[in-house]
Amino acid sequence: MNKNLAKELDDLKGAGVIDEETSVRINEYYKARGDDSHNRLFVVFGILGAILVGLGLILIIAHNWDDLSRPVKVFFSFLPLIVGQFFCAFSLLKKPNSPAWKESSTVFVFFAVGSSISLISQVYNIHGELSTFLFTWMLLCLPLVYIMKSSMTSLLYLVGITYYQVASNYNFDLFNHHHKESFNYWWMLLLIIPHYYSIYLRNPNSNYLTFHNWLVPISLTISLGAITRHTEEFIFIAYMCLFSIFYMIGNSEFFNHTRRRVNGYLVIGSLGTMHILMMMSFHWFWEELSSKHMEADDLTSREFFVTILMTSIATIMYFATNKGKNFKELHPMKLVYAIYIVIFLIGMNNSVVPVILTNLLVLGLGVFTIRLGTKADHLGVLNYGLLTITTLIICRFFDSHMSFVIRGLLFVLVGAGFFVTNYLMLRKRKEANNP
Repeated sequence: MNKNLAKELDDLKGAGVIDEETSVRINEYYKARGDDSHNRLFVVFGILGAILVGLGLILIIAHNWDDLSRPVKVFFSFLPLIVGQFFCAFSLLKKPNSPAWKESSTVFVFFAVGSSISLISQVYNIHGELSTFLFTWMLLCLPLVYIMKSSMTSLLYLVGITYYQVASNYNFDLFNHHHKESFNYWWMLLLIIPHYYSIYLRNPNSNYLTFHNWLVPISLTISLGAITRHTEEFIFIAYMCLFSIFYMIGNSEFFNHTRRRVNGYLVIGSLGTMHILMMMSFHWFWEELSSKHMEADDLTSREFFVTILMTSIATIMYFATNKGKNFKELHPMKLVYAIYIVIFLIGMNNSVVPVILTNLLVLGLGVFTIRLGTKADHLGVLNYGLLTITTLIICRFFDSHMSFVIRGLLFVLVGAGFFVTNYLMLRKRKEANNP
Protein backbone atom coordinates (compact mmCIF):
# COMPACT_ATOMS: atom_id res chain seq x y z
CA MET A 1 0.00 0.00 0.00
CA ASN A 2 1.09 3.57 -0.70
CA LYS A 3 2.92 5.11 2.29
CA ASN A 4 0.97 8.36 2.03
CA LEU A 5 -2.32 6.45 2.09
CA ALA A 6 -1.17 4.42 5.10
CA LYS A 7 -0.29 7.63 6.95
CA GLU A 8 -3.67 9.18 6.07
CA LEU A 9 -5.51 6.11 7.32
CA ASP A 10 -3.55 6.15 10.59
CA ASP A 11 -4.38 9.84 11.05
CA LEU A 12 -8.08 9.20 10.37
CA LYS A 13 -8.13 6.32 12.85
CA GLY A 14 -6.34 8.45 15.44
CA ALA A 15 -8.88 11.24 15.00
CA GLY A 16 -11.75 8.77 15.37
CA VAL A 17 -13.11 9.45 11.88
CA ILE A 18 -12.91 5.78 10.84
CA ASP A 19 -12.55 2.53 12.78
CA GLU A 20 -10.14 -0.36 12.19
CA GLU A 21 -12.61 -2.33 10.06
CA THR A 22 -13.18 0.61 7.71
CA SER A 23 -9.43 1.15 7.46
CA VAL A 24 -8.92 -2.49 6.43
CA ARG A 25 -11.65 -2.24 3.78
CA ILE A 26 -10.13 0.94 2.32
CA ASN A 27 -6.72 -0.72 2.32
CA GLU A 28 -8.05 -3.80 0.49
CA TYR A 29 -9.93 -1.63 -2.02
CA TYR A 30 -6.88 0.36 -3.08
CA LYS A 31 -4.72 -2.74 -3.12
CA ALA A 32 -7.15 -4.52 -5.45
CA ARG A 33 -7.39 -1.40 -7.58
CA GLY A 34 -3.63 -1.26 -7.91
CA ASP A 35 -3.43 -4.96 -8.80
CA ASP A 36 -6.14 -4.51 -11.42
CA SER A 37 -4.26 -1.61 -12.99
CA HIS A 38 -1.08 -3.71 -13.00
CA ASN A 39 -2.93 -6.61 -14.67
CA ARG A 40 -4.32 -4.34 -17.36
CA LEU A 41 -0.86 -3.05 -18.20
CA PHE A 42 0.47 -6.59 -18.24
CA VAL A 43 -2.26 -7.64 -20.70
CA VAL A 44 -1.60 -4.67 -22.99
CA PHE A 45 2.16 -5.18 -23.04
CA GLY A 46 1.70 -8.92 -23.43
CA ILE A 47 -0.44 -8.42 -26.54
CA LEU A 48 1.98 -5.87 -27.98
CA GLY A 49 4.87 -8.20 -27.25
CA ALA A 50 3.15 -11.10 -29.02
CA ILE A 51 2.49 -8.96 -32.10
CA LEU A 52 6.06 -7.63 -32.22
CA VAL A 53 7.62 -11.08 -31.75
CA GLY A 54 5.42 -12.46 -34.54
CA LEU A 55 6.32 -9.63 -36.90
CA GLY A 56 10.00 -10.02 -36.04
CA LEU A 57 9.96 -13.72 -36.89
CA ILE A 58 8.23 -13.03 -40.18
CA LEU A 59 10.77 -10.35 -41.11
CA ILE A 60 13.73 -12.61 -40.27
CA ILE A 61 12.31 -15.44 -42.32
CA ALA A 62 11.35 -13.13 -45.20
CA HIS A 63 14.89 -11.74 -45.43
CA ASN A 64 16.31 -15.20 -46.16
CA TRP A 65 13.24 -16.64 -47.88
CA ASP A 66 14.66 -16.96 -51.40
CA ASP A 67 17.67 -18.95 -50.16
CA LEU A 68 15.56 -21.63 -48.45
CA SER A 69 14.47 -24.94 -49.96
CA ARG A 70 10.78 -25.79 -50.28
CA PRO A 71 10.67 -28.18 -47.26
CA VAL A 72 12.42 -25.58 -45.10
CA LYS A 73 9.96 -22.94 -46.32
CA VAL A 74 7.04 -25.18 -45.35
CA PHE A 75 8.61 -25.75 -41.91
CA PHE A 76 9.01 -22.02 -41.28
CA SER A 77 5.49 -21.40 -42.61
CA PHE A 78 4.04 -23.55 -39.83
CA LEU A 79 6.61 -22.68 -37.14
CA PRO A 80 4.82 -19.54 -35.78
CA LEU A 81 1.55 -21.48 -35.67
CA ILE A 82 3.13 -24.36 -33.74
CA VAL A 83 4.85 -22.00 -31.30
CA GLY A 84 1.62 -20.06 -30.75
CA GLN A 85 -0.40 -23.23 -30.09
CA PHE A 86 2.22 -24.36 -27.57
CA PHE A 87 1.84 -21.12 -25.62
CA CYS A 88 -1.95 -21.36 -25.83
CA ALA A 89 -1.83 -24.86 -24.35
CA PHE A 90 0.58 -23.63 -21.67
CA SER A 91 -1.71 -20.73 -20.74
CA LEU A 92 -4.75 -23.04 -20.52
CA LEU A 93 -3.01 -25.67 -18.40
CA LYS A 94 -0.61 -23.62 -16.30
CA LYS A 95 -2.01 -20.08 -16.37
CA PRO A 96 -5.80 -20.51 -16.57
CA ASN A 97 -6.47 -17.36 -14.51
CA SER A 98 -4.00 -15.09 -16.31
CA PRO A 99 -5.65 -12.82 -18.90
CA ALA A 100 -2.23 -11.63 -20.05
CA TRP A 101 -1.08 -15.14 -21.00
CA LYS A 102 -4.37 -16.03 -22.68
CA GLU A 103 -4.73 -12.82 -24.67
CA SER A 104 -1.10 -12.54 -25.82
CA SER A 105 -0.79 -16.21 -26.86
CA THR A 106 -4.14 -16.14 -28.68
CA VAL A 107 -3.30 -12.94 -30.54
CA PHE A 108 0.00 -14.52 -31.58
CA VAL A 109 -1.86 -17.56 -32.97
CA PHE A 110 -4.35 -15.27 -34.74
CA PHE A 111 -1.62 -13.60 -36.77
CA ALA A 112 0.28 -16.88 -37.16
CA VAL A 113 -2.74 -18.39 -38.93
CA GLY A 114 -2.81 -15.53 -41.43
CA SER A 115 0.92 -15.70 -42.05
CA SER A 116 0.85 -19.51 -42.48
CA ILE A 117 -1.92 -19.32 -45.07
CA SER A 118 -0.05 -16.61 -46.98
CA LEU A 119 3.32 -18.40 -46.88
CA ILE A 120 1.95 -21.79 -47.92
CA SER A 121 0.09 -20.11 -50.79
CA GLN A 122 3.35 -18.49 -51.88
CA VAL A 123 5.36 -21.71 -51.61
CA TYR A 124 2.94 -23.74 -53.74
CA ASN A 125 1.81 -20.84 -55.98
CA ILE A 126 -1.81 -21.09 -54.86
CA HIS A 127 -3.65 -18.09 -56.26
CA GLY A 128 -6.80 -16.67 -54.75
CA GLU A 129 -8.76 -13.53 -53.96
CA LEU A 130 -8.32 -11.35 -50.91
CA SER A 131 -11.89 -12.08 -49.80
CA THR A 132 -11.26 -15.85 -49.87
CA PHE A 133 -8.10 -15.42 -47.80
CA LEU A 134 -9.89 -13.27 -45.20
CA PHE A 135 -12.85 -15.67 -45.03
CA THR A 136 -10.59 -18.67 -44.41
CA TRP A 137 -8.46 -16.78 -41.89
CA MET A 138 -11.39 -15.53 -39.82
CA LEU A 139 -13.21 -18.87 -39.86
CA LEU A 140 -10.11 -20.72 -38.64
CA CYS A 141 -9.57 -18.19 -35.83
CA LEU A 142 -13.16 -18.08 -34.59
CA PRO A 143 -12.76 -21.13 -32.29
CA LEU A 144 -9.88 -19.34 -30.53
CA VAL A 145 -12.34 -16.77 -29.20
CA TYR A 146 -14.36 -19.41 -27.34
CA ILE A 147 -11.60 -21.90 -26.45
CA MET A 148 -9.29 -19.22 -25.05
CA LYS A 149 -12.04 -16.76 -24.07
CA SER A 150 -10.00 -14.07 -25.82
CA SER A 151 -11.78 -10.74 -26.20
CA MET A 152 -8.86 -9.19 -28.08
CA THR A 153 -9.15 -11.93 -30.70
CA SER A 154 -12.87 -11.20 -30.85
CA LEU A 155 -12.09 -7.56 -31.71
CA LEU A 156 -9.59 -8.64 -34.38
CA TYR A 157 -12.20 -11.04 -35.75
CA LEU A 158 -14.72 -8.19 -36.04
CA VAL A 159 -12.18 -6.10 -37.93
CA GLY A 160 -11.40 -9.06 -40.18
CA ILE A 161 -14.99 -9.89 -41.14
CA THR A 162 -15.69 -6.20 -41.79
CA TYR A 163 -12.70 -6.07 -44.11
CA TYR A 164 -13.97 -9.28 -45.71
CA GLN A 165 -17.38 -7.68 -46.28
CA VAL A 166 -15.77 -4.68 -47.95
CA ALA A 167 -13.49 -6.84 -50.11
CA SER A 168 -16.37 -9.14 -51.14
CA ASN A 169 -19.17 -6.70 -51.84
CA TYR A 170 -17.82 -3.21 -52.50
CA ASN A 171 -16.66 -2.96 -56.08
CA PHE A 172 -13.85 -0.40 -56.20
CA ASP A 173 -12.76 -1.53 -59.67
CA LEU A 174 -14.81 0.54 -62.12
CA PHE A 175 -13.72 -1.69 -65.01
CA ASN A 176 -14.76 -4.95 -63.35
CA HIS A 177 -18.48 -5.47 -63.84
CA HIS A 178 -18.46 -9.13 -62.79
CA HIS A 179 -17.97 -8.54 -59.11
CA LYS A 180 -18.39 -11.47 -56.74
CA GLU A 181 -20.89 -11.03 -53.90
CA SER A 182 -21.06 -12.77 -50.55
CA PHE A 183 -23.47 -12.73 -47.62
CA ASN A 184 -21.23 -14.70 -45.27
CA TYR A 185 -20.53 -11.62 -43.15
CA TRP A 186 -23.96 -11.69 -41.52
CA TRP A 187 -23.81 -15.22 -40.12
CA MET A 188 -20.13 -14.73 -39.21
CA LEU A 189 -21.17 -11.68 -37.16
CA LEU A 190 -23.87 -13.70 -35.39
CA LEU A 191 -21.27 -16.28 -34.37
CA ILE A 192 -19.39 -13.71 -32.29
CA ILE A 193 -22.48 -12.33 -30.49
CA PRO A 194 -22.45 -15.02 -27.72
CA HIS A 195 -18.93 -13.97 -26.72
CA TYR A 196 -19.95 -10.30 -26.83
CA TYR A 197 -22.83 -11.08 -24.47
CA SER A 198 -20.57 -13.15 -22.19
CA ILE A 199 -18.27 -10.12 -21.72
CA TYR A 200 -21.30 -8.12 -20.60
CA LEU A 201 -22.27 -10.83 -18.09
CA ARG A 202 -18.73 -11.31 -16.73
CA ASN A 203 -17.60 -7.70 -16.48
CA PRO A 204 -19.93 -4.88 -17.61
CA ASN A 205 -17.19 -2.31 -16.89
CA SER A 206 -14.56 -4.06 -19.00
CA ASN A 207 -12.57 -2.07 -21.55
CA TYR A 208 -13.10 -4.95 -23.96
CA LEU A 209 -16.86 -4.40 -23.71
CA THR A 210 -16.33 -0.71 -24.46
CA PHE A 211 -14.35 -1.53 -27.60
CA HIS A 212 -17.05 -3.98 -28.70
CA ASN A 213 -19.69 -1.31 -28.07
CA TRP A 214 -17.91 0.84 -30.65
CA LEU A 215 -16.70 -1.75 -33.11
CA VAL A 216 -19.99 -3.64 -33.58
CA PRO A 217 -22.02 -0.55 -34.68
CA ILE A 218 -19.11 0.67 -36.83
CA SER A 219 -18.91 -2.74 -38.51
CA LEU A 220 -22.68 -2.81 -39.15
CA THR A 221 -22.63 0.75 -40.52
CA ILE A 222 -19.88 -0.13 -42.99
CA SER A 223 -21.42 -3.46 -43.97
CA LEU A 224 -25.06 -2.47 -44.51
CA GLY A 225 -24.24 -0.47 -47.65
CA ALA A 226 -22.80 -3.61 -49.27
CA ILE A 227 -26.29 -4.84 -50.14
CA THR A 228 -26.87 -1.90 -52.50
CA ARG A 229 -26.88 -2.70 -56.19
CA HIS A 230 -29.74 -1.10 -58.16
CA THR A 231 -32.38 0.66 -56.03
CA GLU A 232 -29.94 2.51 -53.83
CA GLU A 233 -32.56 5.07 -52.77
CA PHE A 234 -34.08 2.59 -50.31
CA ILE A 235 -30.78 2.17 -48.50
CA PHE A 236 -31.15 5.66 -46.99
CA ILE A 237 -34.28 4.50 -45.16
CA ALA A 238 -32.48 1.33 -44.04
CA TYR A 239 -29.58 3.39 -42.69
CA MET A 240 -31.92 5.79 -40.92
CA CYS A 241 -33.63 2.84 -39.24
CA LEU A 242 -30.24 1.33 -38.33
CA PHE A 243 -29.09 4.56 -36.69
CA SER A 244 -32.39 4.81 -34.81
CA ILE A 245 -31.86 1.26 -33.55
CA PHE A 246 -28.37 2.23 -32.38
CA TYR A 247 -29.77 5.30 -30.66
CA MET A 248 -32.43 3.28 -28.84
CA ILE A 249 -29.83 0.71 -27.74
CA GLY A 250 -27.65 3.57 -26.53
CA ASN A 251 -30.57 4.88 -24.46
CA SER A 252 -31.33 1.49 -22.94
CA GLU A 253 -31.15 0.88 -19.20
CA PHE A 254 -27.62 -0.53 -19.37
CA PHE A 255 -26.15 2.63 -20.93
CA ASN A 256 -28.13 5.11 -18.83
CA HIS A 257 -25.43 5.28 -16.15
CA THR A 258 -22.37 5.13 -18.40
CA ARG A 259 -20.28 7.87 -19.95
CA ARG A 260 -20.81 8.76 -23.58
CA ARG A 261 -17.29 7.71 -24.53
CA VAL A 262 -18.34 4.16 -23.57
CA ASN A 263 -21.64 4.39 -25.45
CA GLY A 264 -20.71 3.87 -29.09
CA TYR A 265 -24.29 3.04 -30.03
CA LEU A 266 -25.61 6.40 -28.86
CA VAL A 267 -22.84 8.46 -30.49
CA ILE A 268 -22.88 6.62 -33.84
CA GLY A 269 -26.69 6.53 -33.89
CA SER A 270 -26.99 10.26 -33.25
CA LEU A 271 -24.18 11.35 -35.60
CA GLY A 272 -25.35 8.97 -38.33
CA THR A 273 -28.90 10.27 -38.13
CA MET A 274 -27.81 13.90 -38.33
CA HIS A 275 -25.42 13.12 -41.20
CA ILE A 276 -28.21 11.64 -43.33
CA LEU A 277 -30.58 14.49 -42.49
CA MET A 278 -27.93 17.07 -43.42
CA MET A 279 -27.47 15.34 -46.78
CA MET A 280 -31.23 15.25 -47.30
CA SER A 281 -31.53 18.96 -46.54
CA PHE A 282 -30.14 19.75 -50.02
CA HIS A 283 -32.27 19.88 -53.16
CA TRP A 284 -30.23 17.52 -55.34
CA PHE A 285 -31.30 14.29 -53.65
CA TRP A 286 -35.03 15.01 -53.80
CA GLU A 287 -34.83 16.25 -57.38
CA GLU A 288 -33.14 13.00 -58.41
CA LEU A 289 -35.60 10.88 -56.38
CA SER A 290 -38.71 12.59 -57.77
CA SER A 291 -37.42 12.19 -61.33
CA LYS A 292 -37.26 8.40 -61.00
CA HIS A 293 -40.27 6.19 -61.64
CA MET A 294 -40.84 3.28 -59.29
CA GLU A 295 -41.22 -0.07 -61.05
CA ALA A 296 -42.61 -3.39 -59.85
CA ASP A 297 -39.12 -4.93 -59.79
CA ASP A 298 -38.03 -2.32 -57.24
CA LEU A 299 -40.49 -3.77 -54.72
CA THR A 300 -38.85 -7.20 -55.01
CA SER A 301 -35.29 -5.95 -54.74
CA ARG A 302 -33.01 -6.87 -51.85
CA GLU A 303 -32.78 -3.21 -50.85
CA PHE A 304 -36.54 -3.03 -50.39
CA PHE A 305 -36.68 -6.20 -48.29
CA VAL A 306 -33.78 -5.04 -46.11
CA THR A 307 -35.53 -1.68 -45.67
CA ILE A 308 -38.75 -3.41 -44.57
CA LEU A 309 -36.76 -5.58 -42.16
CA MET A 310 -34.88 -2.63 -40.63
CA THR A 311 -38.09 -0.60 -40.34
CA SER A 312 -39.82 -3.49 -38.57
CA ILE A 313 -36.95 -3.93 -36.10
CA ALA A 314 -36.82 -0.19 -35.37
CA THR A 315 -40.61 -0.07 -34.82
CA ILE A 316 -40.60 -3.09 -32.50
CA MET A 317 -37.72 -1.59 -30.51
CA TYR A 318 -39.45 1.78 -30.30
CA PHE A 319 -42.62 0.35 -28.76
CA ALA A 320 -40.64 -2.01 -26.53
CA THR A 321 -38.42 0.76 -25.12
CA ASN A 322 -41.20 3.35 -24.73
CA LYS A 323 -43.88 1.15 -23.22
CA GLY A 324 -45.59 2.87 -20.30
CA LYS A 325 -43.98 6.26 -20.91
CA ASN A 326 -46.00 9.44 -21.28
CA PHE A 327 -45.67 11.86 -24.19
CA LYS A 328 -43.32 14.24 -22.35
CA GLU A 329 -40.78 11.45 -21.79
CA LEU A 330 -40.52 10.49 -25.47
CA HIS A 331 -37.34 11.55 -27.29
CA PRO A 332 -38.00 12.73 -30.90
CA MET A 333 -34.66 11.29 -32.07
CA LYS A 334 -36.13 7.82 -31.63
CA LEU A 335 -38.95 8.64 -34.04
CA VAL A 336 -36.84 10.30 -36.71
CA TYR A 337 -36.83 7.13 -38.83
CA ALA A 338 -40.65 7.14 -39.04
CA ILE A 339 -40.77 10.87 -39.85
CA TYR A 340 -38.08 10.37 -42.50
CA ILE A 341 -40.08 7.57 -44.16
CA VAL A 342 -43.05 9.93 -44.50
CA ILE A 343 -40.80 12.64 -45.96
CA PHE A 344 -39.26 10.07 -48.33
CA LEU A 345 -42.68 9.00 -49.61
CA ILE A 346 -43.60 12.64 -50.24
CA GLY A 347 -40.28 13.17 -52.00
CA MET A 348 -41.05 10.47 -54.57
CA ASN A 349 -43.45 12.90 -56.24
CA ASN A 350 -42.30 16.30 -54.98
CA SER A 351 -38.82 17.83 -54.66
CA VAL A 352 -39.69 21.03 -52.77
CA VAL A 353 -41.75 20.00 -49.74
CA PRO A 354 -39.24 17.35 -48.50
CA VAL A 355 -36.44 19.94 -48.44
CA ILE A 356 -38.52 22.25 -46.23
CA LEU A 357 -39.63 19.42 -43.95
CA THR A 358 -36.08 18.04 -43.57
CA ASN A 359 -34.68 21.46 -42.66
CA LEU A 360 -37.46 22.00 -40.13
CA LEU A 361 -36.80 18.54 -38.68
CA VAL A 362 -33.07 19.25 -38.24
CA LEU A 363 -33.83 22.64 -36.71
CA GLY A 364 -36.34 21.08 -34.32
CA LEU A 365 -33.88 18.38 -33.25
CA GLY A 366 -31.22 21.02 -32.65
CA VAL A 367 -33.54 23.11 -30.48
CA PHE A 368 -34.71 20.02 -28.57
CA THR A 369 -31.10 18.96 -27.93
CA ILE A 370 -30.26 22.44 -26.61
CA ARG A 371 -33.27 22.26 -24.29
CA LEU A 372 -32.25 18.76 -23.18
CA GLY A 373 -28.69 19.89 -22.46
CA THR A 374 -29.93 22.89 -20.49
CA LYS A 375 -32.33 20.78 -18.47
CA ALA A 376 -29.69 18.13 -17.72
CA ASP A 377 -27.01 20.79 -17.07
CA HIS A 378 -24.76 19.07 -19.63
CA LEU A 379 -22.47 21.32 -21.66
CA GLY A 380 -21.66 18.57 -24.16
CA VAL A 381 -25.31 17.98 -25.08
CA LEU A 382 -25.99 21.72 -25.16
CA ASN A 383 -23.12 22.42 -27.55
CA TYR A 384 -24.08 19.44 -29.71
CA GLY A 385 -27.48 21.04 -30.25
CA LEU A 386 -25.86 24.38 -31.07
CA LEU A 387 -23.43 22.65 -33.43
CA THR A 388 -26.37 20.97 -35.20
CA ILE A 389 -28.00 24.33 -35.91
CA THR A 390 -24.63 25.81 -36.96
CA THR A 391 -24.05 22.96 -39.41
CA LEU A 392 -27.53 23.46 -40.85
CA ILE A 393 -26.80 27.17 -41.38
CA ILE A 394 -23.49 26.32 -43.07
CA CYS A 395 -25.32 23.93 -45.40
CA ARG A 396 -27.81 26.65 -46.31
CA PHE A 397 -24.89 29.06 -46.79
CA PHE A 398 -23.87 27.03 -49.86
CA ASP A 399 -27.37 26.08 -50.94
CA SER A 400 -29.41 29.29 -50.91
CA HIS A 401 -29.55 32.72 -52.54
CA MET A 402 -29.49 34.71 -49.31
CA SER A 403 -27.37 37.82 -49.27
CA PHE A 404 -24.00 37.74 -47.54
CA VAL A 405 -25.29 40.25 -44.97
CA ILE A 406 -28.07 37.90 -43.85
CA ARG A 407 -25.68 34.94 -43.84
CA GLY A 408 -23.21 36.89 -41.75
CA LEU A 409 -25.94 37.90 -39.30
CA LEU A 410 -26.98 34.27 -38.91
CA PHE A 411 -23.41 33.25 -38.04
CA VAL A 412 -23.14 36.14 -35.57
CA LEU A 413 -26.40 35.09 -33.90
CA VAL A 414 -25.33 31.44 -33.61
CA GLY A 415 -21.90 32.43 -32.30
CA ALA A 416 -23.51 34.68 -29.74
CA GLY A 417 -25.82 31.80 -28.85
CA PHE A 418 -22.81 29.57 -28.18
CA PHE A 419 -21.30 32.18 -25.88
CA VAL A 420 -24.46 33.17 -24.02
CA THR A 421 -25.79 29.66 -23.38
CA ASN A 422 -22.44 28.33 -22.17
CA TYR A 423 -21.93 31.40 -19.99
CA LEU A 424 -25.39 31.10 -18.40
CA MET A 425 -24.94 27.39 -17.71
CA LEU A 426 -21.51 27.89 -16.16
CA ARG A 427 -22.86 30.73 -14.01
CA LYS A 428 -25.77 28.53 -12.97
CA ARG A 429 -23.33 25.80 -11.91
CA LYS A 430 -21.23 28.28 -9.98
CA GLU A 431 -24.25 29.62 -8.12
CA ALA A 432 -25.39 26.09 -7.31
CA ASN A 433 -21.96 25.18 -5.91
CA ASN A 434 -21.68 28.42 -3.94
CA PRO A 435 -25.15 29.20 -2.55
